[in-house]
Amino acid sequence: MNGILCINKPQEYTSFDVVARIRGMTKTKRVGHSGTLDPLATGVLPIFIGNATKACDMLPNDDKSYIAEFEFGFKTDTLDISGEVLETFEKKISKEEIIEKLNHFRGDIQQIPPMYSAVRVNGQRLYDIARQGREIEREPRSVTIFKLELMDFDKATQKGKLEIACSKGTYIRSIISDLGELLGTGGTMTALCRDKACGFSLDDCITLEQAQDYTTNGTIEQQLLPVDRLFYHLPKIQLNEIQSIKFKNGVKLDLNRVIYKNIDTLHRVYDNEKVFLGLASLDKEDMALVIEKMFYR
Repeated sequence: MNGILCINKPQEYTSFDVVARIRGMTKTKRVGHSGTLDPLATGVLPIFIGNATKACDMLPNDDKSYIAEFEFGFKTDTLDISGEVLETFEKKISKEEIIEKLNHFRGDIQQIPPMYSAVRVNGQRLYDIARQGREIEREPRSVTIFKLELMDFDKATQKGKLEIACSKGTYIRSIISDLGELLGTGGTMTALCRDKACGFSLDDCITLEQAQDYTTNGTIEQQLLPVDRLFYHLPKIQLNEIQSIKFKNGVKLDLNRVIYKNIDTLHRVYDNEKVFLGLASLDKEDMALVIEKMFYR
């Protein structure tokens, strides 16, 4: 079994819990995921099965987008609703004040990872250190916020919703916490849904319950998305029968005998029966098609 199963991760599950469930359902050892989601979060979690796991370390589009719910007036040790309340605030914020401050978080920004996160410092996970009641200094990290818009806000309840598109490694709860700090009131994330990841959306997803049903009736493989979908932005090379055999055996192909589009980019390579084989680069000096990643086996 080879391909990508997009799961709409439920709350209270870790990403590793989902991997374990899918591994058990499919009876497949080679199962991985892309883009860890906290237990509180729901949404798009691509699960890579079989040969598709080879794509985990070379995803071309690792940007993500989220719908985040928040509440002003208090802050917690985890920066989200699951944590212990550290401080409360009486100040009421208006919608206009929020919109005015959002621009501080757009574009390239620096973020300090939360103490309750999986980042390693000197070999230890930050959340393990936090659970010991300690807080240590963390180095800020560069992230990019492509889109940050206020979707909804109720001044009476101080509850609202943000739409956020960002680069890999962005902590949404940190944005909300920092926004609350800038506004002079605590900000806490109350819910989070990832609606896009790795080029996939919620429309591509199934639930764990659906996955179990498909497994039971023997149709789970029909739900798999092809791994080459990750690379549709790359130009395509179609090989003939002889070239296909050579490529599968790891042989460099003569570029003078291959039809390609751009020598400076990776290409998707397909055999004579239109089966996706892998990714290849074009060697200018040797004029050869060189395998970068084989997905055929």
